[in-house]
Amino acid sequence: MASIPNQDELRLKKQVRTGFTDRRQDAMEAKKKLLEKMKAAPKPDDPEMIAKRAERAAVAEARELRRAERERLKLEEQERKAAEAKAAEEAAYAAANADAIAREAEEKARAENAIAEMAALKEKRDKRYAARKARR
Repeated sequence: MASIPNQDELRLKKQVRTGFTDRRQDAMEAKKKLLEKMKAAPKPDDPEMIAKRAERAAVAEARELRRAERERLKLEEQERKAAEAKAAEEAAYAAANADAIAREAEEKARAENAIAEMAALKEKRDKRYAARKARR
């Protein structure tokens, strides 16, 4: 059993009413329906609307908290990476300078040995000089 379509459906299927007054009347009816729809909409002080606003505010606050948490984690990650990079740089610097420090220590030891040898030679020379003076 097929249902009989109402006038609006017929009007959509067949553009029978195409005159100016028909279009004007259709526009007025559309405006009336829109106005009725707006009047039927809940008012801002309606408890349902207040609850929806509160829910939206809670969702927005939770979103902001999640964004702040992401930002904090990102900042911590950047700080951690910077600290790792600094530690790696210091280790590389220490490794590079370890050779230089070792060379300096070796040169210092060589210089001390040279001074000790020179002192030993001077002591020998002084003993020879003293012996020569003693023989005279």
